[in-house]
Amino acid sequence: METQRNNSEFVLLGLSYDKSIQTFCFILFLFCYVSLLVGNLLILVSILSTTLYHQPMYYFLSHLASLDICFTSSVTPKFIGDLLLETKSISYGNCLLQIFTMHFFGSIEIFILTAMAFDRYVAICKPLHYMIIMNRTRCKLFVFAAWVGGAAHSFPQLFMAIVLPYCGPNEIDHYFCDIFPLLKIACADTYITGVLVLVNSGIVVLVTFVFLFGSYIFILFTLRNQSAEGRRKALSTCGSHISVLVLFFAPAIFAYLRPPTTFPEDKVLALFYTIIAPMFNPLIYTLRNTEMKNAMRKVWCQGYFQKKHTGN
Repeated sequence: METQRNNSEFVLLGLSYDKSIQTFCFILFLFCYVSLLVGNLLILVSILSTTLYHQPMYYFLSHLASLDICFTSSVTPKFIGDLLLETKSISYGNCLLQIFTMHFFGSIEIFILTAMAFDRYVAICKPLHYMIIMNRTRCKLFVFAAWVGGAAHSFPQLFMAIVLPYCGPNEIDHYFCDIFPLLKIACADTYITGVLVLVNSGIVVLVTFVFLFGSYIFILFTLRNQSAEGRRKALSTCGSHISVLVLFFAPAIFAYLRPPTTFPEDKVLALFYTIIAPMFNPLIYTLRNTEMKNAMRKVWCQGYFQKKHTGN
């Protein structure tokens, strides 16, 4: 059956109609986006340029940093640019591309966080077998599985968006294209599609969050048998990971684990998992991580002094 589609573009309503608020948001989120890029690139280069890359946790962290950049870049540049425009339009094709890339990179990031949780479990609960269990081949398999899982999640989202007919109003009450706002303007019964989105996104996000949060609680419970120094180091690492989980998953659960409808709060909460959480990831993973700080100091400070010495 041929899909009915008369709208060739959509209009994004954005965060606010107030010009002064839009200008403030432009400055704020431009700063956030640049900070996100700089922070994650610093982590990525620091890991790839040192021996940390051969350690499983930092191998996953390098992938997380690159995914933060890709995930946020699927939404944020368009969002920031639209803050200066009167009419915030997006073509049908670019809207579908935004849905696919956001869900693709976002779901891969979720699975990478799952791999990082398993890595911390093995490191803390089975330290003597850590390098055997978390060998490089297994780490690569985890990353490959994350990309396969991302494709398995995002392609159905894209297909559901494609088959919906859009023949009525073309205004999307959001600052980016997503499946729930599209259901609101589709000129067809979207009940089945809404249920499928709930299962594909909401249930998956909730189950993953419960599994991850439960695994870290279990890890913290087993720390009773560790030395004081071991407890301190493990608590620091697990605490940073839990902070990332709450920042990323809490608003995502609210956004997708519900009937197919939209609320005014959706746009504000979406800022947390599209911009704020990826921006804070570099800070969370480096400020309390001695190895990461030493690696960054080694790469950037030594590089600066070598360049200065060469210039003299």
